[in-house]
Amino acid sequence: MSGPTQHYDWGGISGTEPPEPTRPERLPVPAHLSSDIGLLVLRVVVGACFAAAGARTLFGVAGGIGLDASAAALAGAGFVAFAGPLAWVLAVGQLVLGVLLVLGLLTPFAAAGLLAVKISAVVVALVPVLDVPLFASDGANSLELDLLLGAGAAALVFAGAGRIAIDAGRTYQRRPLPWAVLSLLVGVAVALLVLFVLRR
Repeated sequence: MSGPTQHYDWGGISGTEPPEPTRPERLPVPAHLSSDIGLLVLRVVVGACFAAAGARTLFGVAGGIGLDASAAALAGAGFVAFAGPLAWVLAVGQLVLGVLLVLGLLTPFAAAGLLAVKISAVVVALVPVLDVPLFASDGANSLELDLLLGAGAAALVFAGAGRIAIDAGRTYQRRPLPWAVLSLLVGVAVALLVLFVLRR
């Protein structure tokens, strides 16, 4: 037995469209457990890689080169005037921002900061020679790892932390795109500052 007929207003023949539903001010957080797990895996792996790199430089653990050698490497890459402070900021920044990614705290901002690190690394590697190997199997100092970690950070800028995170339910998770664009602009600005102001 059929129910009552439901009538729809399709507008008049003049082309008037039915009114659009009111757009909510805050979008609900998507409830997809599979996406949350995927973002958790991405956050933990990318964040842990950055945090480990920072700890190796800062404390010289696990075969890390330490701050002095890192400053010397930065000086050799063109950051002569600011090599020492930049080595310290780079090590602490990677460690702290990597931990924030793992925890899922301030995710778009932490990811944007780490993206700035990898943008700078790729530009510094490419500009002098332009024949840096892409794949790790083709030679030392390849771009493969930098590109993968940078892409992971960029993905987290836009995708956010997911619900398995301290960020769950925060404003920048409910309205991700404006915050992602803002974070991206800040990250790119930091990379440009490092490359064109500090590299001398």
